[in-house]
Amino acid sequence: MAKFEPIKGGYVHLTVDGIEYRIYYEEAGEGIPLLLQHTAGSEGLQYRRLLNDPDVTKNFRCMVYDLPYHGKSLPPFHHEWWKERYLLTLGFLIKFLDVFIETFGLDRPAYMGSSMGGHLAADLAYACPEKYCALIGLEASMVTAAQHSKHSANDAYFEMFDNPFIGKEALGGSMDMTLSPTTAVEMRKEITWCYDKSGPGVFAGDINYYNHDHDLTGKADKIDVSKCMLYLLTGVYDPATKPSDTRLLADTVKGSYYKEMENLGHFPISENYELFKTYLLPILEEILKREEEKR
Repeated sequence: MAKFEPIKGGYVHLTVDGIEYRIYYEEAGEGIPLLLQHTAGSEGLQYRRLLNDPDVTKNFRCMVYDLPYHGKSLPPFHHEWWKERYLLTLGFLIKFLDVFIETFGLDRPAYMGSSMGGHLAADLAYACPEKYCALIGLEASMVTAAQHSKHSANDAYFEMFDNPFIGKEALGGSMDMTLSPTTAVEMRKEITWCYDKSGPGVFAGDINYYNHDHDLTGKADKIDVSKCMLYLLTGVYDPATKPSDTRLLADTVKGSYYKEMENLGHFPISENYELFKTYLLPILEEILKREEEKR
C-alpha cells in the first residue's frame, strides 16, 4: 500500500546581498509559524519525523529550509561561487531569515535550530528578538568550546573534509561519534548518510559561523527574554556542546529555560525523535499559551 506524507515541498527564489538563491523548503501543519534550521553541512531532512507529527503540526506551521549549498538548494546560478571559498557568516544567516520571513509574510514566527542552529537561536535572541515570538536552541552554548579549531578560514576543517584523498565517509563517521550510545543503528546510519552526501566544502564553510562568528561572551547577559523567550535543550551525551556549556549560557541569560535531555547526544531530533518530543512538547505548549494570551 502506498503511503503519502502530509509534507509539502517547493522552491522559492530569495535574494540576499544582491545574490539570488533557489531555496528548497518543506512545510506541514498550520498555526504559529515555526522555522526549523538544520545542522552544519546537513539539510532539512533532519526534521522529517517532526513534520509528520500531528501533535506538533496541529498548532504549528512547521517550515524547514535547506540553506544555499545544502540539500536540494544549489549554489547560486548567476554568481561565480566556484571562484571563492564558501564561508557561512552570522550576518548572512540573519539576512537570510529576514528575507524568508518577509517572503512568506510571517508575523513573528517561532524558531528552532540544532548545533549551529542552536547557536543561532541565542544569536537571534541577542540581535533581533523583536522579530520572533520564541527561540529554541538545541545544543547551544555561549561560545564554541575552546578546544575546537580557531584557524583562519577554518583551514584545518577544509583539509580534513574537503580533501580528495579522504573519503566522504570521514565526515559522517565524525558525526557518529557525537551520538548517544543508545541511538538505534538505523538512525546512526541515516545521520551519517546525510553527512556523507553533503557538498564539497560545505561543512567546513559552515564551521566558519559555528567556530568564529558565534561568540556571545560579554553579550549574553544583555539578552532580554521578556522580548522573546529563549529555550535551551542539550543532550547529556553531546561531546561538542556539553550540558555544562549550555548551562553557562542559560545562567547568563536571566529567565531563560534550560533542560538536559537524557539519552540524547548532538542530534536529538534525529537520534530518537520520540524521546526528544517529550522535551519539546511542553515548550511548544507554553509558546502556544503565550501567543493565545496575546490575542
